[in-house]
Amino acid sequence: MVYFIRKLQATVAFIISLITISSIAYADDVITFAEADTITGESLINLIAFERAKARGVKAEAISLQSDDLVFQAVLNGQVEVGVGSAYAAMQTLGANAPVRNFYQLKKLGFLCVVNKDKVKTWQDLDGKPITIHARGSGTEAISYYMEKVHNIKFSEMSFVPGSEVRGVALMKGTIDATFLDITNTRLVLAKHPEKFKILDLGDVDGSDSLLFARSDFLKERAGDMQILLEELMRSAREINADPTLPARLREEMGLLPDLPQELVDEITPYFETAVKQGMFAEDGGGLPAALGDFDFLVASGGLKGPASNLDPDNFWNFQLLEKAKAALN
Repeated sequence: MVYFIRKLQATVAFIISLITISSIAYADDVITFAEADTITGESLINLIAFERAKARGVKAEAISLQSDDLVFQAVLNGQVEVGVGSAYAAMQTLGANAPVRNFYQLKKLGFLCVVNKDKVKTWQDLDGKPITIHARGSGTEAISYYMEKVHNIKFSEMSFVPGSEVRGVALMKGTIDATFLDITNTRLVLAKHPEKFKILDLGDVDGSDSLLFARSDFLKERAGDMQILLEELMRSAREINADPTLPARLREEMGLLPDLPQELVDEITPYFETAVKQGMFAEDGGGLPAALGDFDFLVASGGLKGPASNLDPDNFWNFQLLEKAKAALN
């Protein structure tokens, strides 16, 4: 019975997601960016860019779907225009002729491993223990495999719980003892229970957290509109790197995320200050250096089949659109 209920819930969630996708697909003039996470204050770097692009005649909006797999399938099938996340493994599975390509690095990995320090003090304490991550194919999964290799440990299982805020709540309730959280939810958990939780050092981890990917035919057909969006995304990244307090101010001025809870509103500036210090926002959209860095990280973590030196960046990326946007912006 429990299995049946869970299966029914999953089916209903999938149907709801399909209905959402179908309704959006009719808005032909709107470029939809779909991701498998909640749209929060951390999304302001692209929401600000969307608002500015709108003033230049290009409409874009962000939506949240149930999973990274569903995001990729929606892009692959032409039900949404742009995916937000990581799709390297799916592209490698489809081969060199895959119709989908990355074209912009939205942000680098910015997750932290937060643990119940009464039960976990070092990475060795997690050997043979479970860890909770975002989803299959996500940056959190890649980091988990990478940590296994670096520390010579093996997790008993990787449980998938989408949404950093959901994993944070589970951690505080004692349902889980170790997980990866984004900067905002790490701050919230440690602020509420500093005596109970701690961060495990990840060492030198460098890879993409969120990439933009789309069908190649769409990037060609809407090249002009996409160039404007990339210009505004890079402009947004550069301004925020120069002034991390900007997103909170522009949120109010532009009327973005009006229903965001005050607790999360208060976390906007601290999040961007920390993210900027960590160099999470590339001002040039990543491009070839991001692709090569991702190859090294994902092959090492088991997210891609290597060796990395045998992987062709052109099988995973469209660099031309980004280079045109950079030239226009500069």
